[in-house]
Amino acid sequence: MNLHTLSRVFYLSRHGQSEYNLVGKIGGDSGLTEAGREYARRLAVFARDVIGMKVEINEETGEEKRTPRPARLWTSTLRRTKETAQFISHEKISQFKWDNGDESEWIQFQGRARRNLDELYAGVCDGLTYKEIAVKFPEEFARRQEDKLTYRYPRGESYMDITLRLEPIILDIERTREPILIIGHQGIHRLLYAYFMGLPREKAPYVSIPLNTVIELTPTAYGCEEKRHLLLSKEEMMNDWSDGQDEPITSMPLKQDEPVEAATRRPTGIRLHADSFDVMNPPSF
Repeated sequence: MNLHTLSRVFYLSRHGQSEYNLVGKIGGDSGLTEAGREYARRLAVFARDVIGMKVEINEETGEEKRTPRPARLWTSTLRRTKETAQFISHEKISQFKWDNGDESEWIQFQGRARRNLDELYAGVCDGLTYKEIAVKFPEEFARRQEDKLTYRYPRGESYMDITLRLEPIILDIERTREPILIIGHQGIHRLLYAYFMGLPREKAPYVSIPLNTVIELTPTAYGCEEKRHLLLSKEEMMNDWSDGQDEPITSMPLKQDEPVEAATRRPTGIRLHADSFDVMNPPSF
């Protein structure tokens, strides 16, 4: 249950398309492609005009008043998230007046790189494609297909490992009043999304966190409201749409007696809203 009395919001964004995404490799510390840099530019505009702006509507005249509001920026320590944040401006809001009457100077989107937000480490499989993993490490590949949540890469991490290092991040999100833009990775955002949307953690590894999309989450008393903002469409991409996460269909859990062909038609994204949040049995990460 959400005990906050003040409204708050945070935004999840994957990094722009990386060089590894383009060739289907996982992990690594590659930079952005040109399409990734274009997304970074559009994200900077979205951050300035939406995340860092408070909009008030005059009920009598219908006029819109826009004033800057303090906002925070978190990234991982990896190159691709920092490059995605490179165009976001860090303007000063001089003499900003807080709700309690205090005034202070605020630097917008002052970046904070957090190692807790680094992508799941694939160990000996880091830098390989899924096809290469299947050939070089067939037993490991099969084990991951059987249980994606608890599977740990050799010398690497599992989704369950990631839940432990995300606990401080979740606590900080819970107690932060300003809007937060979190530029991270698919595995990390899957777990954050699942936690706040009330999904069973075994479904977290299969949540759809697409490229070029900002996911706006607003915690409410009994759940979390979601909006998705597509900033760069497939048609606008200047190269392949690849996001490096085209996993084999057998990595999706099959329903009992469901043929593999049916799994390919099922959506990978799981979206539950406030009315499906079980307050008596919240997810544990």
